[in-house]
Amino acid sequence: MWLESLHIQHFRNYGEAELSFHKGLNIFLGQNAQGKTNILEGIYFLALTRSHRTKTDKDLLQFSEKHLQVNGILHRSTGKVPLDIELTDKGRITKVNHLKQTRLSDYIGHLNVVLFAPEDLQLVKGGPALRRKFMDVELGQIKPLYLSDLSNYNHILKQRNAYLKASDKVDLTYLSVLDQQLAEYGSTVIQHRIDFLKKLEVFAQAKHLDISDQKENLTLSYQASIPFTDHVNILDSFLTELEKSRKRDLFKKNTGVGPHRDDISFFINGMNAHYGSQGQHRSLVLSLKLAEIELMKETTREYPILLLDDVMSELDNDRQMKLLETISEKIQTFVTTTSLEHLHTLPDELKIFHVSNGTLTEDKQKEHR
Repeated sequence: MWLESLHIQHFRNYGEAELSFHKGLNIFLGQNAQGKTNILEGIYFLALTRSHRTKTDKDLLQFSEKHLQVNGILHRSTGKVPLDIELTDKGRITKVNHLKQTRLSDYIGHLNVVLFAPEDLQLVKGGPALRRKFMDVELGQIKPLYLSDLSNYNHILKQRNAYLKASDKVDLTYLSVLDQQLAEYGSTVIQHRIDFLKKLEVFAQAKHLDISDQKENLTLSYQASIPFTDHVNILDSFLTELEKSRKRDLFKKNTGVGPHRDDISFFINGMNAHYGSQGQHRSLVLSLKLAEIELMKETTREYPILLLDDVMSELDNDRQMKLLETISEKIQTFVTTTSLEHLHTLPDELKIFHVSNGTLTEDKQKEHR
């Protein structure tokens, strides 16, 4: 798949911008804080209906504006797919082929993206929320059912926590009903995640062996807050743990177990990668990103679009080469950078956009050497 064009209106520091892209490599060149990342954020928003940088939709609106629009023309093997998102004070409207989509899971998955940004290098050492977000974003794109199950789980979780906070005297029968619903959706979410990590591990292991010159074996482990011996008994274990945690939940007025508390552990040659070197962390995250691309290709039968947000300068020449080798001409790629000096072996065919204070100028001469 590849994105032919992008139109944004009142998005971040752009009043309006209309861009057409190359099927292969597209580079946004400019100093910091000029609006390079905002273009990648616009593509990400078009794919996932939300930003990777903020949870607040208002942050995306250009100053003093009340609505924004992001539109794109996507090419898939089945043909052209127009995608549209409008964000107003009444909420968001999403359209595929100009038809309004009522559910998020009906929209997400048309445009698949893999984002690699400097903050991703914290995936190993950062907090569990980063790793849960990593699973939710990648899995949600290739398995719409996961988004639906996760949404239902979060809805019941919010209900349960609100009830625990608001009630002086708790109706245990009602709490048991909430527990049953929470465990049903939660055990399904856990199962989705375990299956996803098993598949991702296969690709990540191969990539990591290649990057480490066959010296390091990478393994991934899902760290559930609910102990279970096999997948069949996740639901029963969940209900048991909720019962065990009930006194604690009533006291703290929140829910102490479930997928919202789970995590991933990474191991290199059997040792927890958390204690590895910075170089090992960079190789591990690069392996995961390359593995995501291959897993999406296997699942959807089309390569996703790759967004590289100022990350090339964070990688040494060897790791850059591994990334660029994978990309080649198979994957449409968008790169933001302040300089072309550290970008090696660029293809002859590409598009370069100069970005300055929210103004984009296409380099017609492609003088990138």
